[in-house]
Parts: sequence; C-alpha cells; structure tokens
Amino acid sequence: MTPTPAPLHPSIADLKKLIHSEARRVTSYDVASAAGVSQSAVSRCFKPGASVSKATFARVMQAAAELDYTPNAAARSLITRRSNLIAVVLSDIVTLHYPQILSELSRQFGQQGMRVLLFSLAREGDIGATLADVWQHQVDGAVLAATLSAAQAAEFERRRIPFVLFNRTLGERKVNAVVCDQVEGARLLVSRLAAAGHTCFAMIDGPHDSAIAQDRKRGVAGRLAELGLAAPLIVSGDYDYASGGRGLREIIAGLGRVPDAVMCGNDIMAIGCLDTARHDLGLDVPGQLSVTGFDGMAPAAWLSYNLTTLRQPVQTMTLAASAMLTGLIRTSTDYPGRRVFSATVVEGATARLGPGV
Repeated sequence: MTPTPAPLHPSIADLKKLIHSEARRVTSYDVASAAGVSQSAVSRCFKPGASVSKATFARVMQAAAELDYTPNAAARSLITRRSNLIAVVLSDIVTLHYPQILSELSRQFGQQGMRVLLFSLAREGDIGATLADVWQHQVDGAVLAATLSAAQAAEFERRRIPFVLFNRTLGERKVNAVVCDQVEGARLLVSRLAAAGHTCFAMIDGPHDSAIAQDRKRGVAGRLAELGLAAPLIVSGDYDYASGGRGLREIIAGLGRVPDAVMCGNDIMAIGCLDTARHDLGLDVPGQLSVTGFDGMAPAAWLSYNLTTLRQPVQTMTLAASAMLTGLIRTSTDYPGRRVFSATVVEGATARLGPGV
C-alpha cells in the first residue's frame, strides 16, 4: 500500500502544541508555516497599502485568527527602522476645547499603520521639558500645537524627525505648518463691528505665551488703527470661563463705562463675558454691548448663547496636517511647506455687525 504523503506544512493543532511546549508567543513564521506562504507575505498582509493577492490575504488572516496571532510592532520597527509612532503635542486648552483634533489625527494616522502618542502641556511654554520625553520614544514624526523656539526646531532637524506645526508659525523661519490666518480673521471681525457703528473697543486677551492670542491681538489693534479708531483697552485672560467675566469687569472699571464691543480671545471667555454681562450686570447684549469670540467651538452655537464668533476650519486643518506629515515621513523630504486657511464669521446673536466686504 502506498503511504500517505506528509503534509507540506504542519496543522494548526500541531503548531499550537509546539508553541505551547516551547512557552513562547506566536510569530509571523508560525503563521507563514500554517498558511503555506512566505514570512514576507505575512508581513505584507499586516502592512497597510502593501500589495498582496486576495487569496493569500485570506489564507494568512485565517491562519492568524486560528493561532491568535498579533503582529509585534517592536519587532517590525527593527526591520523597517521606523517606530510607526507619531507624537502629538497639545496644550490642555486645545485638548479640552478641540477633542476632534486628537480624534481625527488618531484616525488618519491609524489608516497609515501609525499610532499617536499624546503629550499634553499645561501651558505652551512647558514644551521644553516635554520634548525630552518625545525623543525617548523614537517617534517617526510630530504634530505640534505649541510654539517652538528656533533652537527646538533645529533639534528636530538634527534628529531627522519631521514635524508639522498646527496653527503655529516660527517667525520668519520656514517650517512645515498648517495654520488659520488669525490676523486676517481678527481684522475681518473688527471691520464688521466698525461698519455697524462701534467706536469704543476692548479685548480680553489670551495667555501671553500663546502665539494665536498674540496674532489675534495684533489683527485687532492693526485694523482699528487703519480705521482711525482708538486702540482697544486690553485685559489679560487665560482662555477659561472665569477670565471672561473677570475681564469684562476690569474693562468697565478701566474705561469708566461700558464699551461698544468686547472681543474675546476665544469662545469660552466670550461665553463667560456674555453670562456676566446679561445675568450679573443686566446689560443688553447686543443692544448695549456687542460680544464676540474666536474659534467657533460647539458650545458657542448652543441656543442659550448663539455667539457671534470666528470659526476655524479645524477638521480640514487636521486632515491637512496628517497628510503633510505622512508625506514627509514617506518621502524623507525636508522641504518646508505651509498651508493657510481662512476663518469665517459666524453671525450669531451677540453682536451688531455691518455688511461684509
């Protein structure tokens, strides 16, 4: 009788027994053996965008499922010389008010087989200490919603780690960045308020270490000067609710009167200012006082507020940042690029606005 030929590759049951007896993890070589393909074919099946036939992919996935195989990211990084980790550095304010930034970045990088490491800053000025942690994780790239110094940017370049600034710039130095034109947005809002007859302006500013706050303040002051109107009375804020109410009281005390318009550095401060004006001081908004914000965050549109503000295209900017950084990593290019987006005026119910240009 002719003997039955031995199988070309071991059965799943035999492999499981072998792995158990050796007290080790399932490897890609085990999956390759069970599926009857090469180890490189298994690697391609778990690499997003890699070329592999449907039949091979099906055999590998079935073998992987039966063996309970999970790809080893650390081992793969030794082969590819990439960690597939992206550092995302956000201030607590950005994380709190724009959770969609982190969510969208995670989704976009995940589709490319990369994972996000979040580094959160209490204030933008804390980034120096945080960068030491970023270097330790051997990230492939970084998205930074925080202000870098020229020396810190140079350190990224020295380490050959591409980065994209999110809504930040680095002065005259050319770096990869995705930004909303804060200055132009502020100028547009001032123009609309002035066209409605406002002449006495005040502003509740953001933190001194926020580049966005400084750009918005510069836009407001510059446009008022061009229009021949008095410079705004500016008080400091921390981008929180309490700053809005406190700032309004400081403004009224400083001017000795209620101004025509208070422009707040973000929507949260504008909501605090609005609540104080209406409920504590009994002011008519917008009849007696116009209140505006910046950002266009979700609560600003709630019926209780219906805030007049500037909306940034955050989702579009996030998509652009992830695409830009992925391209930098894939091509290893260091040519700096910059994408600039415009804010749009949200004509809410808290300010009197003149016609747009």
